[in-house]
Amino acid sequence: MKIVRRPSDCQKQALAWRAAGRTIGLVPTMGALHEGHASLLRRARRENDRVIATVFVNPAQFGPAEDFKKYPRPFARDAALCRAAGVDLLLAPRPESMYAADHDAWVTVPRTAAPLCGAFRPGHFRGVATVVAQLFNLAQPTRAYFGAKDYQQTRVVARLAADLHFPVKVVVCPTVREASGLARSSRNRYLSDAERTAAPALWRALRSAAQVLKSRRNAAAARRAARGELARVPGLRPQYIEVVDPRSLAPWRSGPAVIAAAVFLGRTRLIDNIAVR
Repeated sequence: MKIVRRPSDCQKQALAWRAAGRTIGLVPTMGALHEGHASLLRRARRENDRVIATVFVNPAQFGPAEDFKKYPRPFARDAALCRAAGVDLLLAPRPESMYAADHDAWVTVPRTAAPLCGAFRPGHFRGVATVVAQLFNLAQPTRAYFGAKDYQQTRVVARLAADLHFPVKVVVCPTVREASGLARSSRNRYLSDAERTAAPALWRALRSAAQVLKSRRNAAAARRAARGELARVPGLRPQYIEVVDPRSLAPWRSGPAVIAAAVFLGRTRLIDNIAVR
């Protein structure tokens, strides 16, 4: 596996692979890799001739009061996981190589970014969309792989790719969970032992809401069921629980749905979702 720091080195190699007729799978990450990321890397390895992974804690998607400085950065461990998964090239750029001092070009996907997490993290998805557009240009991927846990992010990226005509297939892969049902996340390492025991309540709440939505076809009742389950856990504070259209993320009216939620457990913010078909 080749590790590069300069974005231009990644682009040069990717263009050479595409010119030779090779397909490229891209797995963008912020590092602190876990089994969820490994599952994306393994799928990219199965489906493409070459695999590019990125490890970049993107400053543009963090708010001023968020955890950019303390976000975990175990690079040696991340590189070892990428190597074991069969990654061909790992791009780990420095922030100044992605955002020059006079950086002035930003990508927004305003309607898709507005609800759910976007309502509480202003500017977050502008940072996500901008860095993904950069990585699509640098890695020249045939396919790009994202986890379904970050559902709104997958919709932002899908709209970005479609609306700006990037020749890439956005592949959304199932959420990888711990035995308790807790979705794998880099931020889970912030949880204390007691908080980790409590955290699976989020998944139980979403499953309860899904059952109610299936049987009663009533979004308000589904939200009440989720909040009732969460209320049983001291210290767990819901930020939002919403039932939305799977494509537009508009409030759900009929047909398939996604129930998405964000909660705080101590100082840790957890997100998860469940599809209802």
